[in-house]
Amino acid sequence: MILDNIIGPARPIVWVFRFWPVLLASFVCSLAATWMCKKIAVRFGIVDRPDHLVKTHREPIAYLGGIGILIGLTAGVLISVGCLQEKAYLGHILKWLLGILAGGAIACLVGLADDIFDIKPIQKIAGQIVAALILLLVGIVPNLHFLSTQLNLPVPHNLERVLEALIVVFFVLGATNSLNLLDGLDGLCAGVTAIITVAMLFLAVHLATWGASEVGDPVRIIICLGLVGGVFGFLPFNRHPAKIFMGDAGSMLLGFTVAALMILFAEGIPRWWMASIVVFGLPILDTAVALVRRLLNHRPLLVSDRGHIYDQMIDRGIPLKKTVAISYVLASAYAVIGLIMSQIRTRYAGVVYIIVFAVSGFVVWKKGYLKMEGLRGAIRKKD
Repeated sequence: MILDNIIGPARPIVWVFRFWPVLLASFVCSLAATWMCKKIAVRFGIVDRPDHLVKTHREPIAYLGGIGILIGLTAGVLISVGCLQEKAYLGHILKWLLGILAGGAIACLVGLADDIFDIKPIQKIAGQIVAALILLLVGIVPNLHFLSTQLNLPVPHNLERVLEALIVVFFVLGATNSLNLLDGLDGLCAGVTAIITVAMLFLAVHLATWGASEVGDPVRIIICLGLVGGVFGFLPFNRHPAKIFMGDAGSMLLGFTVAALMILFAEGIPRWWMASIVVFGLPILDTAVALVRRLLNHRPLLVSDRGHIYDQMIDRGIPLKKTVAISYVLASAYAVIGLIMSQIRTRYAGVVYIIVFAVSGFVVWKKGYLKMEGLRGAIRKKD
């Protein structure tokens, strides 16, 4: 059976339970920090004001929610040090954990600068690249040597290093901007990220029981637990009607951290990496639809509009809460497909993934989500 090998022989499932303080600490600290950030944002006027075009909420809403998530994630990572028992690999594990935390902090601060000062898109991209460079510095890169060996396609060492760097930058830019685009409705981005991260946690636990990596296994689990706790601490304040927004600070932090996780899943067998990408399917779909729609309608790529999939659901009369719920179902569907397909041979999983995205694209086209009209064409300076 496909699912017979979910639990491996290398480590018992209870090995994962020692990391429970990470989840608890990240949740509690995020909950408290988000509450405090809301008070600070209101006190100093750091709010998102409606513009009746893209930003259709009725009154100013506090920003700084992303800072609350960052504090929760930081607390989880720091407390994880006491849970680690891999003394021989402790230095390497800490280097990766702190690298992800440092890169996430940079992404968050760049997003915060945009929330407060409305910086230019090129400045945001430059900040995201700097965050990606942190991953390169600590050695979090895809294992292209393993892949090229499996495919019997030898790649020169220098070219391999260049390709690894380009892939890391591509994934960071892609994931941070995808979740930034998805952050358009109360509870949407945070909830979808929680679903994605929980699915990645299941995949991380599976790999840990098979002893996939002495360093990667604990790092993947700690980051997943820290991110889940941070997001769930934020969600009570962000569900409709939202009392605080995560802003670009939050969406860029979440995107960077998920990008780091996807790269960590590229440590070995390609199907793990492919599975993590498909788990991230809904943000990929929404971003692809936004870019293709703007190209087809001859609109600038780096401007905001109300033509995202969730915006079009609202315009078609679907209530906000139902739109968010539908998005959660879609995110869960991609997550389940990715998890199931992670258990079959790479070549077969690849065929299934191509079919899944092809069907997704066909449904989007057939339902008219590539059209741009009325409020869907409303634009502002940038995303």
